[in-house]
Amino acid sequence: MYGAQHLHEFGGLPVADFQHTTDEGSWPAADTVAWRVSVDPYDDDRPWEEEFTNFLDKVDPSGVRALIIGQWGEAYEENSSVPIDLVIAAADRLTSLEAVFVGDLEGEQAEITWIQQSDVTALLTAFPALAELGVRGGSDLVFPPTKHERLRALTIQAGGLPSEVVRGVLDSELPALERLDLWLGVSAYEGDTNVAGLAPLLSGTRFPRLNHLGVRNSEIQNEIASAVASAPVVAQLRVLDLSNGTLGDEGAAALLEGQPLTHLELLDLHHHFLTDAMAERVRSALEPHGVRVDLSEKCEPWGDRGAEGRYTAVSE
Repeated sequence: MYGAQHLHEFGGLPVADFQHTTDEGSWPAADTVAWRVSVDPYDDDRPWEEEFTNFLDKVDPSGVRALIIGQWGEAYEENSSVPIDLVIAAADRLTSLEAVFVGDLEGEQAEITWIQQSDVTALLTAFPALAELGVRGGSDLVFPPTKHERLRALTIQAGGLPSEVVRGVLDSELPALERLDLWLGVSAYEGDTNVAGLAPLLSGTRFPRLNHLGVRNSEIQNEIASAVASAPVVAQLRVLDLSNGTLGDEGAAALLEGQPLTHLELLDLHHHFLTDAMAERVRSALEPHGVRVDLSEKCEPWGDRGAEGRYTAVSE
């Protein structure tokens, strides 16, 4: 299954595709959209470098606030270091850049587990004013512990997120981080993070300004929910997102029996395996207190395998 779609908004801006053939007079102002730069290796043999050079020449790079690296070639063969290095080389021209997303590909371009990433923290080093970083794809993803004073939002979407990457994120010094969204994925695609590996995050001491936490798309969603139920980090959150995983009645019951969640603005559990009775219990416990609860996309296990037939929203 593949649930990741092209971004329609990023960095608080609507997305616009850069097309070198488009009349420049019809383009939006550089600072009003998030620009997606992509090439199609099956329809056009132009390299991403050429398209990015056109972008820098035709759109005022000093005004660009958000940049999306789309398809850069055959992403299952050529890793993201190619476009990342080109963006870094243009840092002296991209002086207003606040948000970068690496790997905005849909399934028809490359399955999420096929997207070959690289060391994305190089972008944080090159752009000290970066406020948001997004990544899609966990294969060969490198995220060594890093320090960045201004990063407020970090998203890593994966069908399988290696525990080494999670450790790198949690060992990083990100004092301004307010939003963290991790798609853990499944063990069949290197998603080997366990609850113990999330302990530094759940303690609430790692990122003091964190108010939006997503630990999503996991095959151990019930175990995560049970750990979150008593995790100190919850007290500082406005949004708790445990969606896209294998959450069932067991995990939902643990949430209800744990610490109060009535201070949340949103509890997102969409794509779940809750019974109707448990879903109603969750709503009744939280919605009267003003908590928005997303219980959309109720799923049924495959075949007659019960809990073993549950699946994440995004795997391959």
